Amino acid sequence: MRTAHRTCPICDAVCGLRIELDDNEKVLSVRGDADDPLSKGYICPKGASLGRIDEDPDRLRVPMIRTGDQWREAGWDEAFEAVEQGLMGVIDRHGRQSVAAYFGNPTFHTMGGIFYRGPLSQSLGTTNLYSAGTIDQLPKHVAVGLMFGSGTAISVPDLDRTEYLLILGANPAESHGSLCAAPDFPGRLKALRARGGKIVVVDPRRTRTADLADEHLFVRPGTDSLLLFALVHTLLAEDLVTLRVETEGLEELRAHARPFTPAAVAPVCGVPAGDIVRLARELAAAPAAAVYTRMGTSTADFGTLTQWLVDVVNTLTGNLDRPGGVMFPKPATLEMPWGPRPFTSGRWHSRVKNYPEAMGELPVATLADEIETPGEGQVRALISIAGNLALSAPNGPRLADALGDLEFMVCVDPYLNETTKYADVILPPPRMMQMPHYDLLLLTVTVRNYTRFSPPVLPLEPGQLSEAEIMARLSLIAAGAGAHADPAQLDEAVIGQLLGIGTQIPGSPFHGMELTEARALLEGDSGPELMLDAMLRLGPYGLSLPELRRNPNGLDLGPLEPRLAEVIDTESGAVRLAPVELDPEIERLGARLVTPTAPMLLIGRRQLRSNNSWLHNVPSLVGGSNRCTLHIHPDDVARLGLDTHARVTSATGDLVVAIEPNEAIMPGVVSLPHGWGHAGSAQRTAAAHPGVNANALTDDSTIDALSGNAVFNGAPVTVAPAPAPEGEEPPVHEPVLLPVFAA
Repeated sequence: MRTAHRTCPICDAVCGLRIELDDNEKVLSVRGDADDPLSKGYICPKGASLGRIDEDPDRLRVPMIRTGDQWREAGWDEAFEAVEQGLMGVIDRHGRQSVAAYFGNPTFHTMGGIFYRGPLSQSLGTTNLYSAGTIDQLPKHVAVGLMFGSGTAISVPDLDRTEYLLILGANPAESHGSLCAAPDFPGRLKALRARGGKIVVVDPRRTRTADLADEHLFVRPGTDSLLLFALVHTLLAEDLVTLRVETEGLEELRAHARPFTPAAVAPVCGVPAGDIVRLARELAAAPAAAVYTRMGTSTADFGTLTQWLVDVVNTLTGNLDRPGGVMFPKPATLEMPWGPRPFTSGRWHSRVKNYPEAMGELPVATLADEIETPGEGQVRALISIAGNLALSAPNGPRLADALGDLEFMVCVDPYLNETTKYADVILPPPRMMQMPHYDLLLLTVTVRNYTRFSPPVLPLEPGQLSEAEIMARLSLIAAGAGAHADPAQLDEAVIGQLLGIGTQIPGSPFHGMELTEARALLEGDSGPELMLDAMLRLGPYGLSLPELRRNPNGLDLGPLEPRLAEVIDTESGAVRLAPVELDPEIERLGARLVTPTAPMLLIGRRQLRSNNSWLHNVPSLVGGSNRCTLHIHPDDVARLGLDTHARVTSATGDLVVAIEPNEAIMPGVVSLPHGWGHAGSAQRTAAAHPGVNANALTDDSTIDALSGNAVFNGAPVTVAPAPAPEGEEPPVHEPVLLPVFAA
């Protein structure tokens, strides 16, 4: 038996793990790493199941090639030759703009996904680039880009020092944080209350997070921006503003906020005017306060406005870039720009609907348009990296049908699933424990400065390719170098670019060196490790990969410190409180004050033992609360005459789903978890617990105008009685009652 140390690669919490393996390299147990300075031994059910996830017998081990409806195994050279023939054939016939690439959520969690995304995109030479960013988080990037001049200037709540935390549309007790890496988020919330602080949760559901709070307030889906504008109005009207950073646009902001009085907003958002005023006063009076929001508001109408208003409130209350407020972490690696600085968007537009680019990508909500609509630039080939678009994209069934019409599709994915079944070639990456791991993105949003590297726990099998080699060979094929080009040449090109930057930075360890001299200093067992070593040596702490290897439990780099001056990149150097780019959306929001609310609205739902679509094939994570049911208030059940199932209908589709009466959800709102819909799947456990695809109900014609993000929450639906589908057992449940509130 041996023990290996690893950062959990599943969600955003970056928890340290201790993995016990037997002599046959089979995982015996996975526990939290008590010596990790950030997670301190915390582990969730997903992390504890890492061994079962990694050893899933349904994972693909070798490339797959499809002919008609038949799949067969292939060698790597044959698979890449098929990719070259299919991809370059489309390019030769229709041009490079006929190719699209999609980068799924897991690419943000792997070194190969991060380091090779740029080279692959550049090699393709197309503007048809898409990612999970417009499924969950682009509104945040656009908002901070407009305010701070950088789309990566994302602040996080200083959880361990704040005295007042307002959470909107986020459920970190189950999601474990998002764009805020905080292992044991529930424990940190409990500690906040134990030291005398206060937590308020605003959400259409009383979530697990709300159960940990002092107060929960129901809010109608899609109206968080109205509530936040009323907070801004109150802060300004009652002279409760404390500015501790340089700003511009205060008077313009005051004019924008004037119509959004608490009295005007309350009937629409459902939060009483008195509570809105009280929240504003409490935020202003708290010794240190932070407002935090995530998926629930990012994936709703006015998503970018909501993200902007969160940081406006944090700024007006004097809590931006301040201990106990919201702060900007300082990662151990060189901070590379993602997107233009100063921030701008709309550098190109989608062909069919003229949607603007943001952060280098187009809205995934329009990918089906680009595939279905004939004409010059029609998408005819797709490279999909770790994405299950049929389940995750808005109006997923429509997009799935469109994928079937492509001339060529290649997927980098470990499963034959609802999306990859349409591919011509599937290239499976290694198991997670066969890959080195470093959270290049997540370590930029930790609640404490920290770093940790995880070498592979298990070796690659003979003939098996690393994720980096797969991505590099795809990039080289796209660049025209052929299926047999050496991936090391791409690695060295990327390393050379990094070192070239380093030789020009005064004070860097490579300053003034020749590239060959600088290259000789790097250490690593693969291209990504060498790239990481360069970025660490160029980072603010002067670390290196060998030093991280000597500290397998991770390194504490200290509490967050004020550093707004280092991240801001506006032309004036001041925080833009009222970017003019927001004016049309603010005007549209004003009309929302007099727009009737739909009688029934659909929202999503986080689940503790689930993560998008790819954890439903693990027996230990299926069942219990991890079920695909429709949460609905008992009053709505009685009013609509529902029994065991309901038919839910939207502008794009309908489905029948088992209901789960629950007083924890706001009347007039129903909730479905995302990532389900596995009927007929090749993944055996998932197929036995299929659920329904919530995104059959999501309208792909409705997006957040500024970011292009899909609007999953707040979709108008009708709900009617329906019999149980044939062969489905009626659900066995007792109504979930709302616990009596106790402050």
